[in-house]
Amino acid sequence: MKRLLKYFTLESASWLFLAFILVLSGCKETDKIEEAIAKIPIDLKISRFDREFAEASASDISQLKKQYPYLFPSQFPDSVWVAKLTDTLQVELFDQVDKTFGNFETETEALESLFQHIKYYFPEFETPKVVTLTSDVRYEDRIILTDTLLLIGLDNYLGKDHYFYEGIQRYIASGLDKKFLASDVASAFSKKVISYPRNRAFLSRMVYYGKELYLKDKLLPTNTDAQKIGYSEEQMEWAIANEEQIWKYFVEQEVLYSTDSKLDRKFLDPAPFSKFGLELDNQSPGRLGRYMGWQIVRAFMEKNDVSLKQLFDMPADDILKQSNYKPRK
Repeated sequence: MKRLLKYFTLESASWLFLAFILVLSGCKETDKIEEAIAKIPIDLKISRFDREFAEASASDISQLKKQYPYLFPSQFPDSVWVAKLTDTLQVELFDQVDKTFGNFETETEALESLFQHIKYYFPEFETPKVVTLTSDVRYEDRIILTDTLLLIGLDNYLGKDHYFYEGIQRYIASGLDKKFLASDVASAFSKKVISYPRNRAFLSRMVYYGKELYLKDKLLPTNTDAQKIGYSEEQMEWAIANEEQIWKYFVEQEVLYSTDSKLDRKFLDPAPFSKFGLELDNQSPGRLGRYMGWQIVRAFMEKNDVSLKQLFDMPADDILKQSNYKPRK
């Protein structure tokens, strides 16, 4: 018995040592990648249109229209923009944005790092011109990314408790914070490289969002998981603590391969909470289907040596089967 115990003790120690070496090796590899990314030159141009407009006079409108034609719809006469310069609410909006962001230095560093990471993994990517503006709190369009232009509505990032958001539902207002700005830009970029699935199964859409969040793991390595998915730290802790029960529900209720579109509203779309039909619903964060898809993709990538492009092209069912996903207990 003593010999057997000694054998298992030595065996356990060997496995622990091997695991330590593998983790250490992985960390060194990650450090090398991050060092290479930090050296990538990025020509980042940021135009603070919000400040330029706030400081303009009526005589400046013509020049601003030439400089930013895409921000001045032709159907509106100059008188509309002149009136906006002195509108009390607009002036207050400009002041609050300036108070929140100042010189935009922290956000500039975050965007530069994000674009360096995108360039590393997607060398063909061209850094867009960044233009900051106010959008009358059109939070659904707070980030607009084209091939050459990135528009950021800064009035959508003043903090969840800002008085401008008093009429907005709390679960939406919670995401209107500047700590989520870089993550929102990464989400906009993900739409360009990850195709929405044609397969109507719930699993396909879960894994689609899981791919997006895994991409953020690569593009935003210093962001917290809560920032990547748009949760508070408390919501993130809830998801982690209940991961096993969430997975058990999905399996037992046979929802993974269901094509019922109601599942999107319950578990994927922005919402105040996820809808299991249980007493715990009100305690849960929304979009838990995205969180679960993320864990499946992470498990798959830990066990398979594939590129991001290969991952994005893979069907959800193959990813699940090859992930050997086991929820945290």
